[in-house]
Amino acid sequence: MTVTNEWSLQALPDMDQAQFEQWKTLLEERTGMTITEQRKSFLQTSVGIRMRELGFSSYQAYYEEVATGPSAAREWATLVDRLTVQETRFFRHEPSFDVVKDFLLQRENQEKKSVEIWSVGCSTGEEAYSLAMLADQCLSKIGKGYYFGVTATDISVPALAKARQGIYHHRKLETLDNQLLSAYFEDKGQQRYEVVPRLKERVCFARVNVLELDKAPMHGMDIIFCQNLLIYFRRWRRKTILNRLVERLAPGGLMVLGLGEVVDWVHADLQRTHSDSALAFYRSKASSK
Repeated sequence: MTVTNEWSLQALPDMDQAQFEQWKTLLEERTGMTITEQRKSFLQTSVGIRMRELGFSSYQAYYEEVATGPSAAREWATLVDRLTVQETRFFRHEPSFDVVKDFLLQRENQEKKSVEIWSVGCSTGEEAYSLAMLADQCLSKIGKGYYFGVTATDISVPALAKARQGIYHHRKLETLDNQLLSAYFEDKGQQRYEVVPRLKERVCFARVNVLELDKAPMHGMDIIFCQNLLIYFRRWRRKTILNRLVERLAPGGLMVLGLGEVVDWVHADLQRTHSDSALAFYRSKASSK
């Protein structure tokens, strides 16, 4: 459909409760994410703006297009990107990265010379590249030929495409010190910077729905970094996701979560780190199973 000037100037229609419940159910069934009543306006705005772009004048008509229309799969991917991609930045929550740093520096006496890192819910790549920069610095400091790789996953196809490009506007890099900027980014002009090839080749981006972790090929990960993702799921589903992640964490591995995202979850194979400012766990080297 083609957007008309008249429609584009109109205010977004109100989403009634029945429509809200319908959209909320669709999102939870397909992604596991929940939209609370407090975030109804966010859902209405995100869906409404996309409706306006396509020329739909009712939530029901657009819902039918997304659910069963001829271009449903492609349109659903676009909408999910609007609803799930959140604001992120490099080295978000410094205490969590400090825990990772300490863990990496302790690898000096480990027989295993490779480190596998998983960024779960990587969005547009800032978190994954932050982990790669940190790993490169720490393992180079040890200086014994250690290898590392970062697997970065997300449900949003457009977000993953941006992450693979590894190109960021200067404002995204304002929190990085000059040493990191010069070592890991190339100036592409027009205030745009690209991650250098030697770091980019260490990061692999893939689409993974956390509701389908049983199908995910990741196993034996040394570090699993999962922040600002679980808050969008119901408590029981958070526990299911976390249990699946633990299964993919290597004995002695580190799992880092977001503060406040889980409050009543425990796992027999995990022991919390001593950091009070980060939520992180070590997996025991001997499984309880």
